[in-house]
Amino acid sequence: MSVKKMRPMVFGVLVIVSMILASCAPAAASEVDGQVADLQSQIEALQSELGAAQETGEDVAPDAELQAQLDALQGQLQAIQERTVIEFWTTDNEEQRVQAYEAVAARYMELHPEVEIRIVPIEESGVSQRISTAVAANRLPDIVRMGIERVAAFAADGILDEDAAVAAIQAIGEDDFRNGPLQMVTNPATGKYAAVPFDGWIQAIWYREDVFTDLGLNAPVKWEDIEAACTALPGNDDLLYGITLGTDPGQNYGHQVFEQFAISNNAWPFDEAGNVTMNTPEMIAAWDFYAGLQECALPGTQYWRVAREAYEFGQSGMLFYSTYIMDDLVDGSGMEGGDTVDLAYSDLAARTGFAPSMEGPNGAASYGQLVAMGIMQDADPVAQDVLKFFMEGENYQEILALAPFGKVPVLESAVDEWKGSSDYFANYPPETLESIAAGYDSMQRWLFRPDYDAVQRAVVGDIEGRLLIPIAISNIAIEGTMTPEEAAEWLQEQVEILLVERSS
Repeated sequence: MSVKKMRPMVFGVLVIVSMILASCAPAAASEVDGQVADLQSQIEALQSELGAAQETGEDVAPDAELQAQLDALQGQLQAIQERTVIEFWTTDNEEQRVQAYEAVAARYMELHPEVEIRIVPIEESGVSQRISTAVAANRLPDIVRMGIERVAAFAADGILDEDAAVAAIQAIGEDDFRNGPLQMVTNPATGKYAAVPFDGWIQAIWYREDVFTDLGLNAPVKWEDIEAACTALPGNDDLLYGITLGTDPGQNYGHQVFEQFAISNNAWPFDEAGNVTMNTPEMIAAWDFYAGLQECALPGTQYWRVAREAYEFGQSGMLFYSTYIMDDLVDGSGMEGGDTVDLAYSDLAARTGFAPSMEGPNGAASYGQLVAMGIMQDADPVAQDVLKFFMEGENYQEILALAPFGKVPVLESAVDEWKGSSDYFANYPPETLESIAAGYDSMQRWLFRPDYDAVQRAVVGDIEGRLLIPIAISNIAIEGTMTPEEAAEWLQEQVEILLVERSS
């Protein structure tokens, strides 16, 4: 909001005002309004007492005392009225994470006593609804932490201050940002940055690098190398399967894995003209390659938990997973029944390689998630400085350390210190951590494609939400009821229907 100040009110009791000024924890707007209302009732009582004393003609000392209190209250309340309030919504809403945000905010406020930062935790799933409500009430916050998938829609709605985002990025150091995240927040309609990249996670093929080395296999980056490894790995070092694929029609895991295959072959749901393109030769080739890998993969209906455990138990040589797996490869993951996986090797992490980028016949891509900070329209200019403060040195590291496996820094200058933010990182080769940080450079998602409009992005969300890709995978690789070509045609029909529904 433009400079937001508390609306002028009558004075209140000195103790209450002092408590407000001394508080380090930012209060919600409703709490402050309640305190102001209480102050109003208190001052009315004080003024009545002062008036009554004057009417009785008593000694003037009580009047002077009361007047002195009013003068003191007036000065302190005026300080509250003139404070700039920055409302900061965060989807890092767990108590420990909120406390970390509030600690950084408190440090800023100590340096800038004229500023109050209110940290407001919100649910990720409720961001759009909360923003809609705020727009209707003409009370947008200043800063909102959000997944990158929401940035384009909010930019199209005109509720992001792109000039402020550009200014903040330049103040932080534009050259310090990874190029991939900056591309993902660029609004193609304006050429400006619509939000400020903050952190995220990367999906990759985690693979038995020790066995790859013994067999002279190339890292599983190119399609042909993935296929060669999948065929060669079974039977070596007790490995039973080359890879585990997502094949469960009721789990989104298969969609996440297949989408990386598709983008690495330049296969997308829509072309530049907005036409549905689920049955292109590139898409069919991706289906054919994915289904072919099932011949050397763990059989049956599989999803992320089984895939993770098969790799940990030493049964499968390759695994698609996000960076959140890093502690599991050291301690063993928790199983559904409550037990912990007994790792095949105590040094499994050190034996594991990391391949975030996949290279297909027509492109390259890594898959993951980027979180950005949106500066909303009419935000106070101080919001830019607050965001810069949150991305400086120890302040930024303190937030990243809340979940170091899933909060990969977007700033080059933050990578070295991030590498020391978790004891688990010591179990991995330095090149693995470098590859994780560099994973942003080729990270793409169907949902992130910058030239897609709000309707197309909504359809992409429907494709994922209705599990169309996992259903097609199961029909091809498990049930055998569809060929890759038939699956592509079925998806073409389904997505065309979704587009009509969303466009009507």
